[in-house]
Amino acid sequence: MKRYNPTSPSRRNMTTVTYRGVLTASKPLKALTKGFQRGNGHNNTGRITTRHKGGGVKRAYRFVDFVYDKKEIPAKIVTIEYDPNRTAFIALVSYADGEKRYIVVPKTVKPGDVILTGEKAEVKAGNRLPLRNIPVGTFVYNVEIKPAGGAKLVRSAGNFAEVIAHDEGYAQIKLPSTEVRKVIDSAWASIGEVSNDENWLQHVGKAGKNRHRGIRPTVRGTAMNPVDHPHGGGEGRQGRGRRRAISIYGKPTGKGQKSRKPKKYSNRLIVSRRRVGKNR
Repeated sequence: MKRYNPTSPSRRNMTTVTYRGVLTASKPLKALTKGFQRGNGHNNTGRITTRHKGGGVKRAYRFVDFVYDKKEIPAKIVTIEYDPNRTAFIALVSYADGEKRYIVVPKTVKPGDVILTGEKAEVKAGNRLPLRNIPVGTFVYNVEIKPAGGAKLVRSAGNFAEVIAHDEGYAQIKLPSTEVRKVIDSAWASIGEVSNDENWLQHVGKAGKNRHRGIRPTVRGTAMNPVDHPHGGGEGRQGRGRRRAISIYGKPTGKGQKSRKPKKYSNRLIVSRRRVGKNR
């Protein structure tokens, strides 16, 4: 982690990820980028649909491959780069047939390494193979839910899932949330842990940095008037006046309350629900 001298109150205790010695390119490959309209929390009529979003520094979108449909073709890691649209680092890979793509890069992989997506690929960091061919105890990321559906699970910085069992056509994986879930064993996953594991240690330091990231201020419901929030109103500082904390829309929120639908389609695939609270 990079630490700063306390030259101002904002700089005191500020920490950022050290990129020197990790990233090997400062600009993305132009053919794999495009400009795009970032989500600003408003719909097509201009109404706010997601609060606390807007502004921020302009970004270029990098096309990152989550489908990995080039199988049995070796790919060489060319560069490791920063991506402003995700917490993990990305790598530019060059396939043996000449095509270049971006992928989410795992830890321990460096430029010059060769990775492979295939049924019989070696179980090493960066390679990708079906869950049925991955031994129990292996750490994986970029996990598919359906075969050829693209990676959906375990994609953010420092995360990994663990394959803990194979049973009747399903692989049981322990997710970063501590939930144990069954995934059909013909789905694919990448071996290793996602890069940039120090991301969660960052100390933002000042409000302006969050504004640069497109995050707007959050006001407490108890500080509002009753017309603006269910927790609002009262003379002086008051409690919320109800048993359960709810959002501005009246839905349960925070404090360990259950908000999951009781009949959600994926309930049958969950072996063990995630642990919540301090004892997690």
